[in-house]
Amino acid sequence: MQLKKAELKDFLDTKVNLYNHPKFIESDPIQIPHQFSKNEDIEIAAFLTATIAWGNRKSIINNAHRMMELLDHSPFQFVMQHQESDLESLLPFVHRTFNGLDFIQFVTSLKHIYKTHEDMEAVFAKFAETDSLQNSIHQFKRLFFEIEHLERTKKHVSDPLKNSAAKRINMFLRWMVRNDNNGVDFGIWKSLSSSQLSCPLDVHSGNVARKLGLLKRKQNDGKALAELDKALRKLDSSDPVKYDFALFGLGVFEGF
Repeated sequence: MQLKKAELKDFLDTKVNLYNHPKFIESDPIQIPHQFSKNEDIEIAAFLTATIAWGNRKSIINNAHRMMELLDHSPFQFVMQHQESDLESLLPFVHRTFNGLDFIQFVTSLKHIYKTHEDMEAVFAKFAETDSLQNSIHQFKRLFFEIEHLERTKKHVSDPLKNSAAKRINMFLRWMVRNDNNGVDFGIWKSLSSSQLSCPLDVHSGNVARKLGLLKRKQNDGKALAELDKALRKLDSSDPVKYDFALFGLGVFEGF
């Protein structure tokens, strides 16, 4: 389905308006961080939820709720004040290949980020480039695992510099940075801007992007993400990832 650029933009803008709406929250994992009002709780809940956001959406949402229960519904307080003995309660957790040991590692690594590097936003902002946060993701991963860690857990934070599309962490960044007052994304990270974001590229958004001629590359990898980014920036350079709502909605809700 090849539309002219102006038609394509109109078509996608219409879909953005349809899906970038509070009712979208009810069926999306973003509902988990929406339970909180304190910025630190929001970003930790969002980061952990995004980390397990692959597979069946219902089980992602259920397991992310479970994560918040295990953190006593106070994720920031738990991260910063937990004792060694508190971590044992996280051991039974499992979502696909992310298990209790990974969960414990994430909690201790998060504590390290807040204690040593100010907070998550500061890390991403420090290494940000004018039109990309992919280097920031790489550096965040490096600092996240600079403390003693389990080797197995490293696979749960993607590295774009190793040609990963880093879908989950790009989604997390969209939630934190995009601020359009529509009530879905949080926009609580003021030191970064929407123009620096990349689209969370997954099976759904990738397939739709190919059908619309926004993407030619077959694999959903880092190179495909760079290609899609370029196409979306031509449609809106200041807020390219708003089109994630359109691509995702067309794929998941409309079977486009």
